[in-house]
Amino acid sequence: MTDETTTGTITPELRIKELEEALRQETERVLKVYDAFSAQEQEITTLKAEIEVLEKEIVDREIEKEGIEALLTEKDNRLREIEMRGAKAGKQVEFLEPELEKMEEKYIREKNRLAKVFGISEELDNDLRLAVTELKARDDWYVDHMALFEDLNKAIKDRYTMIEKAVEAERQSQHMQRAIEERMAEAIEARAAELAEEE
Repeated sequence: MTDETTTGTITPELRIKELEEALRQETERVLKVYDAFSAQEQEITTLKAEIEVLEKEIVDREIEKEGIEALLTEKDNRLREIEMRGAKAGKQVEFLEPELEKMEEKYIREKNRLAKVFGISEELDNDLRLAVTELKARDDWYVDHMALFEDLNKAIKDRYTMIEKAVEAERQSQHMQRAIEERMAEAIEARAAELAEEE
């Protein structure tokens, strides 16, 4: 009887209120679930965007890594090439050092020869200046004594004396020329002998 009494007290209005309350609670629950779902969906969208950004960064880093690897490979190749050039240059220096020493010896010999030739040239130049001076003195004498017919005998004697001196100077010059020619011939023979030995 108690159940019947309890059941009997539920009126349609009360039942509607209970159902409305249950509906309100379910609606709130559904709204909460929807809000949670929306938040999850927003979070998923954000995560997808972040994943896309990270994937792009990964691709960019992979490209950068490949570029760095290519640069390192190129750098290694250049370094290897520079090392090869350095080794070749070292070998060339080792090969050329003896040749350089030979060239230095030849240069010193040629320098000494040129110094001798220059000395001979200076001697010839001095002889030439002396001869020119003597010729000028003779010519000056001739000009000075052209008008001196009164003292012709004395002038002729002086002239003969000057001529004899000039002839003697010429003989000495010829003697010096022969000596120089002999020296030059000796130098040429010595050079020819050296060239023959080098060959």
